[in-house]
Amino acid sequence: MTVRGQKSDNWLQFKKGSVATLPLIVGAIPFGILFGTLAQQSGLSIIAAICMSFFVFAGSAQFIALGLVAAGASVPVIILTTFIVNIRHLLYSTALVPKIKHLPQSWRAVLSFGLTDETFAAVSQRYQSPDVTNAHWFYLGSVVAMWGNWQLCTWIGLALGSNIPGIESWGLEFAMVVTFIGVVVPYLSSWSMIVSVTVAGVLAILCIDLPHNSGLIVAALSGISVGLLCDNLISTHLNKGSI
Repeated sequence: MTVRGQKSDNWLQFKKGSVATLPLIVGAIPFGILFGTLAQQSGLSIIAAICMSFFVFAGSAQFIALGLVAAGASVPVIILTTFIVNIRHLLYSTALVPKIKHLPQSWRAVLSFGLTDETFAAVSQRYQSPDVTNAHWFYLGSVVAMWGNWQLCTWIGLALGSNIPGIESWGLEFAMVVTFIGVVVPYLSSWSMIVSVTVAGVLAILCIDLPHNSGLIVAALSGISVGLLCDNLISTHLNKGSI
């Protein structure tokens, strides 16, 4: 393949990655706007809100951080809580490491920074294809689309926050809930995944009154632990059955 042909194929994969992420971006738009709207009300300056979206780029963690900032939580509590909430990304990374370990460190750094729930859903589908030669360009296209959308929506939210009072009561956050459902449902193809999601969902409801949103931590860690245990039990049973 010529250099021009290689660049053309890379660009095509980049565009496909962006397009594949668009349906998930639709759900993230109101979520990002809501973050920008609530940022100043929670005690963040405009610059701090912009920097958080630019460098942190983690919707659920940013919202939890806002709640903790508004509640006057200490910095260590904020860091620990948001870290645990985002620990699911370790599972995403574990699944993708075999796919991108051949790439240079610079590529892996960029792709790991942009690994969101939406991008993982889009990229996982791409890596199921027999030909993954330029799949990292598809991955990059998804990252750029999601990251760019999040920055734009943060700016819009910051601009609207002072001009549209009460926007936080419009229920815009529900769009992100629907998006997460869309991300999770396609993976409910095994008993371990079904059990994991069920346990996490039930505990999230039961532990909703725990302080500092720690109920989410309990639910996430419990769901992951039970899902892994279930998967190990099923694998052991199948291995014994094959002997």
